[in-house]
Amino acid sequence: MSRVAIFMGSISDEEKVRPCADILDELGIDYTFTVSSAHRTPERTAKLVEEEEASGCQVFICAAGMAAHLAGAVAAKTIRPVLGIPVSASALGGMDALLATVQMPPGFPVGTVALDKAGARNAAWMAAQILALTDEDLAAKLRDKRDAFKASVERAAEELAKR
Repeated sequence: MSRVAIFMGSISDEEKVRPCADILDELGIDYTFTVSSAHRTPERTAKLVEEEEASGCQVFICAAGMAAHLAGAVAAKTIRPVLGIPVSASALGGMDALLATVQMPPGFPVGTVALDKAGARNAAWMAAQILALTDEDLAAKLRDKRDAFKASVERAAEELAKR
């Protein structure tokens, strides 16, 4: 069974990260969704990574704002793929979180997506694509979703042409 873990640095990030869980639900992917902080609860974060790996987690998704070290802290504890969602949570409009998430030392990569809800959605899609490498049923779902996206663009173009 495909499995993902979603960690947020703060409960205040939930609204921006919830679309990630919604897409995983839609695709039928099992996941954990919790709060853990790289700074305030580093021991909890390390323990969660260990527990998630033991339960079969294949991809980690980490969302954090400001210093945004959660994805890096998780990447330091696993060799499984880690995807980072930078969250806009400061006066810097998310630029701080983006740079903190994307600037990882060699050997400890974090695949970084866009800020906030758009990033949350793409983190789910990216996790699904990673899982689909070994799950043909999921790969078929992804192909169907892509076809539906294409069809919606075609419909929109037809509707616009009728105006």
